Amino acid sequence: MTASAPEHSMPLLAMMTRLGIEPGAGALPQLALRYATALGRCEDCRCKKVCRDWLDGAPAGVNFAPPFCANADILFELKCDQPGPRPRLS
Repeated sequence: MTASAPEHSMPLLAMMTRLGIEPGAGALPQLALRYATALGRCEDCRCKKVCRDWLDGAPAGVNFAPPFCANADILFELKCDQPGPRPRLS
């Protein structure tokens, strides 16, 4: 039985999904520290309402996190470094 993700991590998971980042790639040792750092930043973020509003209104297939996101740099790296075909960034 696997534990569900804590509710506070849901904006991060939603952001990753919106950006096309595979959350399961965090199991890879070279990406695990980035995931842990992003989770910590998300938990401490003061823009949760703005983030939720952005997630609710952003189109599918967005390539970049919004400028207010404290994880924009990590999410960009994860998108570029995830296993599989290289994402097309436009």
